[in-house]
Amino acid sequence: MSFADVTRRLGAIAEIQWGLVTTAQAAEAGVTRLQLSRMARAGALERLAHGTYRLAGVPSHEHEEILAAWLGLEPTKTGQSSTGQQPRVVVAGAAAARLHGIGDLWLDRLDFIAPTRRSTRREDIRIRIRNLASDEITTVDGVPTLTAARTIADLVESWTDLSLVADATRDAVDRGILNRDRLADHLEHLAHRDNFDSGADLRDHLLDVAGVPT
Repeated sequence: MSFADVTRRLGAIAEIQWGLVTTAQAAEAGVTRLQLSRMARAGALERLAHGTYRLAGVPSHEHEEILAAWLGLEPTKTGQSSTGQQPRVVVAGAAAARLHGIGDLWLDRLDFIAPTRRSTRREDIRIRIRNLASDEITTVDGVPTLTAARTIADLVESWTDLSLVADATRDAVDRGILNRDRLADHLEHLAHRDNFDSGADLRDHLLDVAGVPT
């Protein structure tokens, strides 16, 4: 296969997922690891992480770190596509907040949720095993992500400072992406842990700290 053919095949994948391509996706397109290595040495590909590349000349996405990590965990999936099936890996925690554009949380770890055990060599990635309901998941930037309400509850569950969670809550309200009733539902099992009578009380506390009328 010629250099031009390889470039064309990789480009067809990358153009629908932020300029990124995985080794597994390339293999499905008939591109070998050796050809990928040659492309990288020639400067046509930039290696972002193990098994994940960006095509040269494509501007990096604002959330490239998160998107590339998700692709690395779902190397045969294509970003920005929907099969109607329950996603196997969902962005969670501060990474989900970053995708939603809510809060100002330090992204020192990339959180994901999967229904079954998955492994990674990366120390900056945490994968929690959970079964999520379909209404807990949305799509942001083409990637399965916890909804804003579920993200906020996830931050509370992870012992994130409540003042920081309140900031994220305010941003979600301002962006019009927060379902307050669902947030109360998601917080219900955490309320007593944090000395509140109910999920609604904990939700209202976050809104109060955020300066949002309840």
